[in-house]
Amino acid sequence: MPDIGKFIAGFKRFQDNYFGQDRHLYEQLKLGQYPRALVVACCDSRVDPAILTGSEPGDIFVVRNVANLVPPREYGGGYHGVSAALEFAVCQLGVEHIIVLGHSQCGGIRALMRGSGNCENAEYVAKWVQIAAPARDKVLHELPQQDFELQVRACEQAAILQSLENLLSFPWIAQRMSTGDLAAHGWYFDLDRGELLGYDPAVKSFVPLKEGETCRDSLPRAPETP
Repeated sequence: MPDIGKFIAGFKRFQDNYFGQDRHLYEQLKLGQYPRALVVACCDSRVDPAILTGSEPGDIFVVRNVANLVPPREYGGGYHGVSAALEFAVCQLGVEHIIVLGHSQCGGIRALMRGSGNCENAEYVAKWVQIAAPARDKVLHELPQQDFELQVRACEQAAILQSLENLLSFPWIAQRMSTGDLAAHGWYFDLDRGELLGYDPAVKSFVPLKEGETCRDSLPRAPETP
């Protein structure tokens, strides 16, 4: 397959860049990883957080899933992949930022809006995207007469806020946010315009992020834990 050859050639370039004459970065990374940010991103092949942010290896700890969703804290059995990644990044690596990175043209959110997740080949997707059901319901309540595409875009952004809210259900996240040691941000990559937007709680909207500016928390400071 030609794609496989492309991937192998790509690795060769990576190997030359990082394991050739200039080995300094990976000499440091061999000793451990110390990313400052955790990015929760979508599986969508067009939205690679490392490429979008120009990150070097070791810069960001990434967990990707359909529709970049953070589930609320759950108890009991089950396989909690996203929750495990959150726990490792926050409690073991000590990241200082959590970025929930959504995007336009998200297939998972579109399926949620259409109610088409329950098709024959969606054994897992249908249940997973229900994490964002409160965001969908809010959009349908507030924008009932709007064009479907506008509703989808609104839900893509509302789902980011839902995930930010779900972050606070984990006590070790809420505690670190209450002391200012951890900040949470909601970002939205607009594929159509090639823009990166960030949620600004002061205006309750997603606004373009500008180079050099300090990104404020997308959430109000979490209440202090007793």
